[in-house]
Amino acid sequence: MNVLVILIPVSLVLGGMGLLAFVWSVRAQQYDDDLGNAARILLDDD
Repeated sequence: MNVLVILIPVSLVLGGMGLLAFVWSVRAQQYDDDLGNAARILLDDD
């Protein structure tokens, strides 16, 4: 039972860090891909 006193806060901290990393990557526009596969079909590079 004493292990849960350590594991629950550690898992909450790691989950919060993962959430913060995801929010940072979205705000830093890491997922914006204007020249991705969906837009390449519209380009005529012949």
